Amino acid sequence: MSVPIGEAELRQQLLSIDDEFKRLAAEHQSYDEQLEQLHRRHHLSDEERFQEITLKKRKLLLKDQMYSIVQRYRKEMKASS
Repeated sequence: MSVPIGEAELRQQLLSIDDEFKRLAAEHQSYDEQLEQLHRRHHLSDEERFQEITLKKRKLLLKDQMYSIVQRYRKEMKASS
C-alpha cells in the first residue's frame, strides 16, 4: 500500500519532471510579480486597472491548467499502483 503524496510534494515533483507544468508555473509566477508591482502603487490608472484584471484572469487560467495536470498525474499514479 502506497502513502498518498501531498499536494505540495506533488507540485514539486511535477516542476522537476513535467515541462508543461514548469512553463505554466513560471508564467503564473511572472504574472504574480507583475501584480505585486501594481499593488505597490498608491493609485492605478484605468489602463493599470485593466492590466490588473487581465493578469488576474490569466493567473486563474494558468492555475486551472496546472490543476488539470496535477489531477491527470494523480490518476496515472493511482492506476499504476
